[in-house]
Amino acid sequence: MAEQLFTVGKVVNTHGIRGEIKVVSHTDFPEERFAPKSNLVLFNEESRQTVDVTVETSRLHKNLFIMKLKEYSNINEVEKYKGWLLKVSDEHRSELEEDEYYYSDIIGCKVVSDEGIELGTISEILAPGANHVWVVKQPKGKELLLPVIDDVVLNVNVEDKLITVHVLEGLM
Repeated sequence: MAEQLFTVGKVVNTHGIRGEIKVVSHTDFPEERFAPKSNLVLFNEESRQTVDVTVETSRLHKNLFIMKLKEYSNINEVEKYKGWLLKVSDEHRSELEEDEYYYSDIIGCKVVSDEGIELGTISEILAPGANHVWVVKQPKGKELLLPVIDDVVLNVNVEDKLITVHVLEGLM
């Protein structure tokens, strides 16, 4: 498969006998990703098997999404998808506003200070509260935690995979 897929959720269980599934959301846009008529891909990490599906209905219930897929009508048909990921193809991703980025655009970017010092590569993004935190894997193996705030992040160039930051006192 040549197209790139991005994870938007994980099937954790079935719900009822009419083929509904329970999904943990892994997206900032669940109302768009899980909306009726949305095209998604079920993906098995072990076998690399994919199944194209279309959302028929979706609702939020106790921090999970209860979803009915158009292709399935009973529990026996969806039981095998427990543990599978829900993904969206690149062509179905939304355009973001300026200064907004997908996680996949940021992870892997090289980070350089405004003084020209190479700090490392972004390996992970944390969302602990008020702002996101980029985890920068430094050349010697240590991790640097950079808050994603205007005072720190000066320039993001996703095409060149290069981010320029100002390291505040006490961050290193």
